[in-house]
Amino acid sequence: MANRNRQAGFTLIEMMVVVVVIALLGAMIGPTLFNKIQQAEETRVAQDIRVIESALKFYRLDNYRYPSQAQGLESLVTAPSAGAGKWNGPYLEDLPKDPWGIAYQYQNPGTHGKEIEIFTLGVDGQQGGEGSNKDWGNWNIK
Repeated sequence: MANRNRQAGFTLIEMMVVVVVIALLGAMIGPTLFNKIQQAEETRVAQDIRVIESALKFYRLDNYRYPSQAQGLESLVTAPSAGAGKWNGPYLEDLPKDPWGIAYQYQNPGTHGKEIEIFTLGVDGQQGGEGSNKDWGNWNIK
């Protein structure tokens, strides 16, 4: 038998081929993954807004009106100091935050054709925008 001094391992070419294949897979999967993240954010916002809107409807059934702008969404968790004669809450255990950790906003009266509005301004916290910066409210959720 001949003594072989050959070392087992991968050549530089083989390693480069593996790196290129991984990069190609990442390039194909990356946009799909980011699209799913944005879709999940939109779904969560829509769900949170519907939950808050339902709690506001229960508040309205008990008090014959929605909370004032000054009372805000906090009146769903704790009884307002004034102006809620038949408060029968809490209507929510705690107020949900949007996917970016920002509290949802409340507008009474609404400005987009709704009596009241619950909304988030997106990750940038400013009006307008697209993608994760888009404003989502009970006037435009699916």
